Amino acid sequence: MESILAGWQVTILCGIACWIYVSNFLHLTLKLRSLTHPWVFAQVRSEIPIILHIQRYQNGLLDAFFSGLSCVVSVPFYTAFLPLLFWSGHGKLARQMTLLMAFCDYIGNCVKDLVSAPRPKSPPVRRVTATEDEKENALEYGLPSSHTLNTVCLSGYLLHYVSSYIESKDASIQIAGFAIVFLIVGLIGCGRIYLGMHSLIDVIGGLGLGLAILAFWLLVHDYIDSFVVSGQNVTSFWSALTFLLLFAYPKPENPTPSFEYHTAFSGVALGIVAGVQQTYHQFHHENVPRIFTSQLSIPMYAGRVLVGISTILLVKFCSKTVAKWTLPISANALCIPIRSTSYVPALVYSPTGKNSEAKQSGYLQKLIFFINQDTFDVDTGIRLVQYAGLAWSVVDLVPSLFSHLGL
Repeated sequence: MESILAGWQVTILCGIACWIYVSNFLHLTLKLRSLTHPWVFAQVRSEIPIILHIQRYQNGLLDAFFSGLSCVVSVPFYTAFLPLLFWSGHGKLARQMTLLMAFCDYIGNCVKDLVSAPRPKSPPVRRVTATEDEKENALEYGLPSSHTLNTVCLSGYLLHYVSSYIESKDASIQIAGFAIVFLIVGLIGCGRIYLGMHSLIDVIGGLGLGLAILAFWLLVHDYIDSFVVSGQNVTSFWSALTFLLLFAYPKPENPTPSFEYHTAFSGVALGIVAGVQQTYHQFHHENVPRIFTSQLSIPMYAGRVLVGISTILLVKFCSKTVAKWTLPISANALCIPIRSTSYVPALVYSPTGKNSEAKQSGYLQKLIFFINQDTFDVDTGIRLVQYAGLAWSVVDLVPSLFSHLGL
């Protein structure tokens, strides 16, 4: 058991808990939505002619180009790319981009579901959803554009890291870096409008929010990294923070996949933090072998990828299976009323049937009355545990295997 949380950690956690209670008691989500939704809705509707004008230039080549570009900067792509970055030896970049991605995902999806602004109406707008991921994205609300927000933050932070890593003062290199980032962000923004996924206000909102988050992150990233690798109460604090942020999330006007996405990536962040905290001095310090050096050649790195991907897929499956079995039992033992959206068929809510678990009540439920929920979706916990286990294996289990295999 870790020692008692530091004062600033307790202050943060208590502040979030108070916010949850006050926002539920005063119905702040509904009040803020009533102030912003009408204006944003009118703006989205007024921008339909602009989108239709852009889509006049549609052709198969542009469809394929912008659809492919959207996949390259999507959350699933980053989720697959970040483990490779950890195994390449650039641990600080990998963990910072993971935490930044989780932060962007949480803030962006909070704003989406708080405002509940619609996407451009289709028809008349032509919406291109070339992949299953894009079809799910289309079910989310529009403002802000997550693709734009994430691209601004992650490409901007990557530029900052590369500039610091190579320690070059050459102005031409810095200008070229800014030009590349500007080009990518511009193409992503134009592509989201061209594909009919977002209005101009969504892209501008994503750009503005992304710049604000990036500026904030560049101020605090060194402190956060220092805390993760060498702080006190790291795992216990981050676990409590993740738990509270689940309940601080605003309830949307209608259910969307946004909450599921943020839950998954919050689990990833928790697993990364817990794993790095435990194994930093073994596998993630600044002197570990890095790719393109004699200590980590391309064949060795390819071996890491083959072993690592196989392992994390197995861990993801096992952690989900274990969570589906243990969480409902634990909730039942603690008298917490639960339901399931899809993971646990016996707990799936039926409007005509009676769910015994949904009627449970107990002392623990009374302790968390401020959350203002009749039942808790156990799928949220299962998803959180599943992705936390996957992320933990990326930075703890898999590097251990590398060590034993000589990779």
